[in-house]
Amino acid sequence: MEPQQALRAFYEEIKDCQKCPLAASRTQVVFGSGNPRAEVMLIGEAPGYHEDRQGKPFVGAAGRLLDQLLHEAGLRRADVYIANVVKCRPPQNRTPRPEEIAACQPYLWRQLEIIRPRVVCTLGNVATQLLLGKKVGIMKVRGQPFPVRWFVVVPMLHPAAALHREALQAAVREDFQRLRALLAQGLQPPAAEQMPLL
Repeated sequence: MEPQQALRAFYEEIKDCQKCPLAASRTQVVFGSGNPRAEVMLIGEAPGYHEDRQGKPFVGAAGRLLDQLLHEAGLRRADVYIANVVKCRPPQNRTPRPEEIAACQPYLWRQLEIIRPRVVCTLGNVATQLLLGKKVGIMKVRGQPFPVRWFVVVPMLHPAAALHREALQAAVREDFQRLRALLAQGLQPPAAEQMPLL
């Protein structure tokens, strides 16, 4: 099955998900959007207010900033695929709870398997810790490539960090410039012997 068809079928399968309490307060499942054959996939934490209303990831102020940052990195939104760890908005945009992350984790892995990206940019702590399989702080690992399964994980600050804390604006831009440099070097997928099983 073509990736686009596979993603559409998978969305139909999970759009009425009731696996965790977030189902009760959401407007809709925010599945993900972008190029189904993307070489670069960006993974955020969870949908916010605007995403929950529109059904697409990164559509509010953080989304506008993300578009600008992608442009500066030599990418367009149409080139990448964007998803979140958790597919439903947590109340008051709180951090997703471990049980909510666990409920959605198989969905994210299925998206990764369908799209088969070469590079996965984890935006913020939640996505980074999930994909790397360990408790790490984003400030310690940001910008470093980590081989995981068939792709390379590049942890980055979440664009929303630049909106909430002016002091982080330069660091967020730096992460996207570093991504541009890494892509220009031609990041190679991990060799089979390097692939840890999460």
